[in-house]
Amino acid sequence: MRRCFVCGADMLGPSTRHLVYPDGQDRLFPIACGSCGLLLEVEADPAACRAHLAERLAGPIFESDPRAPYGLDLYTLRSAATGHARGVRPCDAAGQTALRHPHSQHAARAALYGLDRAVGMPVSLGVLCRPDALDAVLATLAIHAAWTDDVVILLDAPVRPADVVPAAGIPPGGVRVGARPLAGDFAAQRNALQDLARYPWMLQLDADETLAVEAGRRLAALAALAEAGDVVSVGLARRNRVDGLLADVYPDVQYRLNHRSVRYAGRVHERPALDGGWPRSLISLHGAIEHHLDRAHVLARSRHYERLEPGRGRPEEETALLRPYRD
Repeated sequence: MRRCFVCGADMLGPSTRHLVYPDGQDRLFPIACGSCGLLLEVEADPAACRAHLAERLAGPIFESDPRAPYGLDLYTLRSAATGHARGVRPCDAAGQTALRHPHSQHAARAALYGLDRAVGMPVSLGVLCRPDALDAVLATLAIHAAWTDDVVILLDAPVRPADVVPAAGIPPGGVRVGARPLAGDFAAQRNALQDLARYPWMLQLDADETLAVEAGRRLAALAALAEAGDVVSVGLARRNRVDGLLADVYPDVQYRLNHRSVRYAGRVHERPALDGGWPRSLISLHGAIEHHLDRAHVLARSRHYERLEPGRGRPEEETALLRPYRD
């Protein structure tokens, strides 16, 4: 198994973690996923594990199976459940504590519920954009009307307050366009975009990114799930397609669904700087951001990023982006 069967990350490695089950069994797992925290036995079969987990997630209560060749604490279960459009609720105070202090030594047990597309916290959409891409972005906004009525676009241009503009398929007053210079600082630009959200939660996309309607419709429920667990930042997988071909950089988690109070840090490859650290974030597997690139952009971006912030250009990512996806 090269990739985690839950999150798809190529981050499986040696582990000394163990889980304690309700019957008192204490199991040591030799493999763990460095992204979602899944635990595995050496001979675990991904297809069989995937089917077993899906069956366990279908009922009202998730009970960890002490005989399964994989294991999850409650923090990992929460992410795994989102991939099946399910949310989790801790069964007791110990479960609440386990969510806030991952990774717990207790095998996951939780109540399950559906991530209802009609219930949750309203979410704004923010888009970072160059002036020459504005018309193209405005033309695609109608697909987001299924889940938001607040869209704000921030251009890399001289400062201009956000003003209402018309966009087909979006209710009047639902789209605003403002501007400020990027000036080589992506975190500052994202923070300025965060501040323009009308709702407490915002999903940020770049002009060359899209999100499927069905994934967008579950964002409100995800924001509610996050708030219930004292989470302020939700990461979504991103599929990088270079000249249409899926790249090996996957899931390339992007923390783009954030409470408006969250601040990004880093001039390039920016990430939320969370008060309380990564336990106040979660990875959702309910859908993926589609990132559309061309080969010329891939070849240029690492060098550009390195100039903006020396040591942070990630030149190794260039090779992976030009390599086709493989399991």
